[in-house]
Amino acid sequence: MDFNVKKLASDAGVFFTRAVQYTEEKLGQAEKTELDAHLENLIARADCTKNWTEKIFRQTEVLLQPNPSARIEEFFYEKLDRKIPSRITNAELLGQYMQDAAKEFGAGTPYGSTLITVGEFQRRLGGAEREFLQMSAINFLTPLRNFLEGDWKTISKERRLLENRRLDLDVCKARLKKAKLAEAKAALWSEEVDKAEHELRVAQTEFDRQAEVTRLLLEGISSTHVNHLRCLHEFVEAQAAYYTQCHKHMQDLQKELSSASGDTFPNAFAVNASTSGVSAGPSPLSAATLPGASPPSRPPNPSNALESSTLKIEEVKPPSTGTRKAKVLYDYDAADTSELSLLADELITVYTVPGMDPDWLIGERGNLKGKVPVTYLELLS
Repeated sequence: MDFNVKKLASDAGVFFTRAVQYTEEKLGQAEKTELDAHLENLIARADCTKNWTEKIFRQTEVLLQPNPSARIEEFFYEKLDRKIPSRITNAELLGQYMQDAAKEFGAGTPYGSTLITVGEFQRRLGGAEREFLQMSAINFLTPLRNFLEGDWKTISKERRLLENRRLDLDVCKARLKKAKLAEAKAALWSEEVDKAEHELRVAQTEFDRQAEVTRLLLEGISSTHVNHLRCLHEFVEAQAAYYTQCHKHMQDLQKELSSASGDTFPNAFAVNASTSGVSAGPSPLSAATLPGASPPSRPPNPSNALESSTLKIEEVKPPSTGTRKAKVLYDYDAADTSELSLLADELITVYTVPGMDPDWLIGERGNLKGKVPVTYLELLS
């Protein structure tokens, strides 16, 4: 190993001199050459671009790969200039698990066959996600990384060189000033003044040249913005295509599931009226609650002879337990005095009594009471 002691000593001396010079500038004890306003604005704009580009780049990485361990692994592969191994997506893994479970449960069973179908669509979703990740990495992340690791490093290097040229120029100005003071005291022309003036001219030329190089690089930030704008459009297009694919896959899955027999997908949340005392209303997410949906048809009047002969609304008393609140989904006009008229979105108390038709409940609103159709209600827990 070639160890140059003289160079090390020289670098240490320069470092010490720079430290003293910075300190004197901060304390106002040394002259500091200011950059022109245009160059200062370009530097501020470049710093802003770098900071926000870095934040956008890091957060996009988190969006595309939420797992920090996987991001670290990909980082090392990139630094080692090796191909990143293909990684299965979470949706593809879920689909694989579903299909493996279906083999255990039996592909011929309703649950097993549905698992196979849903698993296949999950794998399609995973494939769409994989394609989106690849397109985003190529069209969006790579240009941002190239700017941070390429263009910005070049700009930073030239800015450091410009700062060094400025410091050298200020040293030459201070040296010339000191030489002129010594000349004035000696009352004669000194060779030191000529030497200091020559060094100042050289330093000024080098500073101006470096300032021009730095200015041209910083003005290239505008081209960087244009390039990143194009990449941003491509990222949005890839994202839109991905979500469109996901939406189409889910629509196809819903159609395939709905085309199956209704017995295959029983309502596991339905409540038996004969055992619970209250009939289950429609789900809050059912089509009946959607805007523009028409109310269900009026249920037939109870044909149970026992109910017709024995049920008298004015004599019905609410049970000590088993009452529930219900939200009215549609307006309902009572057909006779035994029924209760309803207004959409109001809340009422409902319950059932022994021998009552399961399509009807007893509803109470204040002092009013009457039979109400279950299909017009959403039972609240």
